[in-house]
Amino acid sequence: MDSTRTSSDSPRLVAVTGATGALGGRVAAALAADGVPLRLVVRDASRAPSLGEHVEVAVASYADRAAARTALEGVETLFMVSAAEAVDRLDQHRAFVDAAVEAGVRHIVYTSFQGAAPDAVFTLARDHAATEQHLLASGAATTFLRDSFYLDALIDFADADGVIRGPAGEGRVAAVARADVADAAVAVLRDPSAHRGAAYDLTGPEALSLAELAARLTTATGRGHTFVDETLDEAYASRAAWNPEPYIADAWVSTYASIASGEVSGVSTAVRDLTGHDPLTLEQLVSGSAGTTARR
Repeated sequence: MDSTRTSSDSPRLVAVTGATGALGGRVAAALAADGVPLRLVVRDASRAPSLGEHVEVAVASYADRAAARTALEGVETLFMVSAAEAVDRLDQHRAFVDAAVEAGVRHIVYTSFQGAAPDAVFTLARDHAATEQHLLASGAATTFLRDSFYLDALIDFADADGVIRGPAGEGRVAAVARADVADAAVAVLRDPSAHRGAAYDLTGPEALSLAELAARLTTATGRGHTFVDETLDEAYASRAAWNPEPYIADAWVSTYASIASGEVSGVSTAVRDLTGHDPLTLEQLVSGSAGTTARR
């Protein structure tokens, strides 16, 4: 950092949540490498990555409004990774947003979902839509990164026999690699004011049916993959062995139903527009082209 900077032109503090996870961790590492003053807001300080002397660590959960307010004091811009699936996830989001505003955070960059809407087929996208509305009403500046389903996760949907099953029919999904979402987030966080009020659909380079995904995985990995289309009833029955909570079962099944509906089939240019590079293809992701940190 340039020691000749004055307090008025010094870099503004950025808070990053989810830094112990795949997405937040990539974003934090890339910003730290740029010398951006960071505060990692985590639930367990012992799991926070060590990223240099200009990176602080604060402990708070989304639901603990008082702790979150303290953790976010002095922060200019907040990168808010959506919380893990939970019955009260929306309540957690609202509490954290309220704490951020009370702490004086001016700009919140939120990881939403491509199909976010109150009546979305994908049940968790409804939480994202409600969170967006709460953010818009909060008074803080906002940027929404509406990523599609993660391509990394879709690959992992295959069972031990290489079978991907669910009620997706012939629907298509423009799934995006986590690395590309991280790159887009870093681009926004490097110059937040340029993205004030924006909402970006972050997708991969193409929309694939799950049958096409399975065929391409077979070619890319040399291991046989197939897609088995299920009815809704069959999908719930085939997942009953894990005894999921009802909201989790709904989320699992509606992932595929949303693909069937066409809600996540749109392909955008946002990844290239923000980062200057094309989003990763399925083959590039499988071959390891994503790298270990957000690409430059």
